[in-house]
Amino acid sequence: MELIILGSGKMARAIIEGARKSHTITVVARDEKALSEIKKKYKVDIVNLKSFNIHGKNIILCIKPYALKSATLNLMGRANLVLSVLAGTKISTLKQNIKSNHYIRIMPNLAATFKKSMTTITGDEAYKEEAINICKTFGDTLWVGSEKELDIATAVAGSGPAFLALVAEALSDGAVKEGLKREDANLLVKGLFEGFYPLLKTTHPALIKDGVMSPGGTTAAGYSALEEANVRSGFIKAITKAYERTL
Repeated sequence: MELIILGSGKMARAIIEGARKSHTITVVARDEKALSEIKKKYKVDIVNLKSFNIHGKNIILCIKPYALKSATLNLMGRANLVLSVLAGTKISTLKQNIKSNHYIRIMPNLAATFKKSMTTITGDEAYKEEAINICKTFGDTLWVGSEKELDIATAVAGSGPAFLALVAEALSDGAVKEGLKREDANLLVKGLFEGFYPLLKTTHPALIKDGVMSPGGTTAAGYSALEEANVRSGFIKAITKAYERTL
C-alpha cells in the first residue's frame, strides 16, 4: 500500500522507520531541511507542501494539532483514507479541514521506530482492518469503540513513554545517590526495563510485585517509601491530567 505521511517530526520519522519496509511511503512537509534529512536517511520519496493532490490516497497526518488548518490549506482533492495521530483532535474537526472518504484516529508512540509501538485506533468501522494492518507494521494495536476511549489511551500509551522515562531517570539517580557510577546505574536500568516486558506480558503487575516482595525485605522497604511519597496516586493523576488535556 502507498502511504502519504504529512509531517516531518519525531512521530512521522518513527512511523516511517517502522512502516517503510511494508509500504511505499511519500513524505509531504514544508520543512525543506527536514525533508532532505528524511530522504537521505530513509530512502523515501519527498514532496514540499506547496500544493499536493491527495485524491484517492491514504494519508497519515503526523503534524501538531495547532497546525492542522494551515498544513491542509494546500491539499487538493479527496483522500481515500485519513489516519490522524493528532492528539485530542476529533474526527468532526478533521472533516472540516481535509476531505476524505474515511477517517481513522490512531495514537502510536515513539517506539514505532523499533516496531514496538502500542497503537490505539478508532474511527470508520469500514476501514478497521486496513487501519489495523497499517499500524501493525510498526507495533501492536488496540481498536477501541469510541474517541473518548482513544483519548484515555493517549494518556497511557501516547504519553506513557515520558512517564516511564521519569521512572528510569529517578531509579538511576537513586543508585547514583547511594554511590553507584552513573554509567553502571544507567546500564542496570536499561536491563531492568528490557527484562520487565516479558514479565508484564504474562503476569499481572500485582503478582509481579508479590513475587519480588519478601516479608521485611529490601523491596518491601523501598515499596513503602514509594507509597509514603504517593507515587501511585501521582501516576493516576498524571493519566487524568493528560486525558483532560485532550478534551
